[in-house]
Amino acid sequence: MVSLEDIKLPPHNIDAEKGILCGILMDVELLYICDGLWLISEDFYQKEHSFIFKAIKTLWAARKTIDVLTLGDQLSKDGVLDIVGGNDYLYELSSFLITSSSADEYAKIVKEKSILRNILKVSQRIIWDVYEQKETFDILQTIEKRIFDLTQDTASDQVHSIKELLDSRVENYMDIVDHPEKINDKKVMSGYYNMDEMLWWFKPWELLILAARPSMGKTAFAINILEHSAIQQKKAVALFSLEMWSEQIVDRILSTASGVSMTKITKWRLESEDFSNIWEAMEKLSGTKIFIDDKWSTTIPQIKSKIRRLKIKEWLDLVIIDYLQLMSGTSTWYSGNRTQEISEISRWLKELARELEIPILALSQLSREVERRVDKKPQLSDLRESGAIEQDADAVMMLHREDYYDPDTDKKWLTDVCIRKNRNGPVGEVELMFHKETMKFVETGKTGYGE
Repeated sequence: MVSLEDIKLPPHNIDAEKGILCGILMDVELLYICDGLWLISEDFYQKEHSFIFKAIKTLWAARKTIDVLTLGDQLSKDGVLDIVGGNDYLYELSSFLITSSSADEYAKIVKEKSILRNILKVSQRIIWDVYEQKETFDILQTIEKRIFDLTQDTASDQVHSIKELLDSRVENYMDIVDHPEKINDKKVMSGYYNMDEMLWWFKPWELLILAARPSMGKTAFAINILEHSAIQQKKAVALFSLEMWSEQIVDRILSTASGVSMTKITKWRLESEDFSNIWEAMEKLSGTKIFIDDKWSTTIPQIKSKIRRLKIKEWLDLVIIDYLQLMSGTSTWYSGNRTQEISEISRWLKELARELEIPILALSQLSREVERRVDKKPQLSDLRESGAIEQDADAVMMLHREDYYDPDTDKKWLTDVCIRKNRNGPVGEVELMFHKETMKFVETGKTGYGE
C-alpha cells in the first residue's frame, strides 16, 4: 500500500515564491533581475502567486506604482482577487520579509524549481513516446529538441500581443540610446563594407546562400568572412566542411591571415620571413573561437545536434556550411528526387537559424545552365536543384568572374558579388579583387545597386 510519504510533489518552494513577491513590493527594481532570469508567472508553483506576479508585470508594463493597493486593484480587474485571498493575503505577503536584500536569490530558486518541474514534464513525455512505440529516430530527435528548449528556457513559445512587443522594442531602443556601444554586439559583419551596407549585416535568424560555379572562389570567400568575424569582431564561428579536410581549411585560413601564399604553405617552400608571419597569424588565430567540422557524410540531424551543443557550450554567432548539395536529408522517401531532398535541407536550415537565433551561411552550387547563356552572370533560377532554396533564403549572393569564361578580358581576377535576393534591403552587385596567392578577396569600392 502506498503511504502519503511515498507520494512526492513536484519540485517547488513556496517560501521562495513569497520572498520574491514581497521583495518586489519592497523594491520594484527587483523586476529587472526577474527579467534577467526570464522569470514568468508560469514559473510559480502556487497558482495564487502566479496570478499575483502576472498582475505585477501588468502594472510594470503600464509604468504604474506597484504596492498592495494598486496590486489589489489590478487583481480585482483580472477577476482573481478573491482567488488569491483578497487584500488580507497581499498585506500578509508584503510583511513576509524584513529586508529585500536576499530576494534576488529567491527569484533564482523559483526559476530553478520551475525548470526542474519542466524537466519532469519532459521526462514524462519521453516515457510516453517510448510506450507509444514511435520511430526510434523521431524519439531521439524529439528528446534532443526538448532538452535544448529546456536549456533555452526563455518562454519563447508564447504568443505575444503587439503591445508586449512594442513595450519590448521601446526598451531596446532606449537601451541603445543609453548604450550606443551595444549596437554592434549582435551584428555579424562580412568584412566587406559595401556588401554589409546592402545586406545590413548577417542577422541572428537569417539563412544566407552563397552560390557559384566551381572554381569561382566561394569557399575562399566564406573563409574570408569567417576570418573577419572571428578575428576582427571576436565572434564565435563554426564551419562545417563537407568537401575539404580540416588541415586544408586551416592552411587557407593561415594563408589569408598571414599573407603567405598558399603555394608556399602547401608545397612547404617557406622562408624565415614566412615562418615569422605564420607564427604571428597562429598566435592571433589561437585566441579566436573558430570551430571546424570536416565529417564528409553529414546529415541535417547530425549538424543540428552539433550546432545545438556548440550553442550551449560555447555560444555561436555564425555558422557556415560548405556546401549544401553535399548534405543528406532525413528521409528515404525521395527515391532519387534530389530536388525535394534539397528543399527539405534548406527548410531545416532556415528553421534552425530561427530556433537558435544564429545566421547560417550555406554555400551552394550553380547549375550548368548559366554557361549556356550569352550573359554568364548568374540568376536565381541557376541555383542547382533549387527547389525551395530561393524561397527559404533571406539573402542569395552569387559570385561571378568574367575571366572564368573569357581569359582575355581586362577584368582579370575581378569578382562580382551579385546579391540576387535580399529580403531586408536592396539587390545589386559589389566588385571585389581576388588575390589568388593568399586566397583573399579585397574591395575595389565599386557597387551597382538595383531597384
